[in-house]
Amino acid sequence: MNTFLFFAQDGGGGATISDYLDYVGNSIYGVLAVIALWGLYLVVMVWRRVGAKRFKNEAALNQFMDMVDEPLLQSDFDGVLSLCERNKRAMAQLIYLGVMNRSLGYAQVRQLMADRFQRDVLADLENRTSLINTVIKSAPMVGLLGTVVGMMGAFGKLATADQVDPSVLAGNIMVALITTASGLAIAIPLTVLLSFINIRIRKLEDMVGVGLTRFLPALKHVMDD
Repeated sequence: MNTFLFFAQDGGGGATISDYLDYVGNSIYGVLAVIALWGLYLVVMVWRRVGAKRFKNEAALNQFMDMVDEPLLQSDFDGVLSLCERNKRAMAQLIYLGVMNRSLGYAQVRQLMADRFQRDVLADLENRTSLINTVIKSAPMVGLLGTVVGMMGAFGKLATADQVDPSVLAGNIMVALITTASGLAIAIPLTVLLSFINIRIRKLEDMVGVGLTRFLPALKHVMDD
């Protein structure tokens, strides 16, 4: 305790430990702001990524599959490829992959499409959502760190001052607690937004499953002929 008091005192006009703690505590507000902006950026990017990979609804998917079935059932593979080549949705890219590799045989094409969807689409989205989870977990921890640092600074002032105004000390503690509240204010909305993103990802999986149940039997029929 004596050692702490020695370093906390301003012996030569320099900064005290409390000054450094105040600086660190104020810096944590900036860190929380960066975390909040980074989390919001990740949410927007993943939301747009999922939207770019899925059809808006099942009716839009069925309309696209009707367009694919017409040339496919006529063995017009070039026509199918032209429909899917510039379409960035997951289902269109899987159809393009299946038609391009039809020489491998039906069983291998089916496995290839499943593996590619898992690796290129779902794994990519999982990596992006894991970053959002990291932000959600780190924001309250950084906020708690700010509270601890703020409390250390407040009690450091209490230990070194002859007289401390209780209102000033209470104000310092309140400011310290704001960091924890800020961390929670970042994490809670991001948690809600992440749940909506996961719902969109599940809908993407469902639509791809529906599309494959239409495409694969038609492809098998054409390949058998």
